[in-house]
Amino acid sequence: QVQVVESGGGTAQSGGSRRLPCTASGVTARDHVLGWFRQAPGKEREAVGCTDFNGQNTRYADSVKGRFTISRDNSKRTQNLLRLQMNNLKPDDMATYYCAAGRNWRGNCDSSDFTHWGRGTKVTVSA
Repeated sequence: QVQVVESGGGTAQSGGSRRLPCTASGVTARDHVLGWFRQAPGKEREAVGCTDFNGQNTRYADSVKGRFTISRDNSKRTQNLLRLQMNNLKPDDMATYYCAAGRNWRGNCDSSDFTHWGRGTKVTVSA
């Protein structure tokens, strides 16, 4: 079983930055791919990006490419850290951000591949 907890939400100005950490804990944490998803009010959940088991392969949604960076730290045996660095934030980035873990890597950040989800952390972008 993997427990996923994200944090770091808050308010950032348009053009500003925000970093969201996520901890995936459990004996099989290293056996899971990790990803970030977001859901804005009135909109469907969408993938932000995801990374494979060791962080060597990362994919991003077109809307965040060049602005967001996902990094993974597997240095602890049963606890993996996933970070989402968000730069040049835009009002459209305002959403609740979810960290998730899954066992399948297909390289397309399909939410159906992710079986363990955090409760979400809200990011507000002010103009």
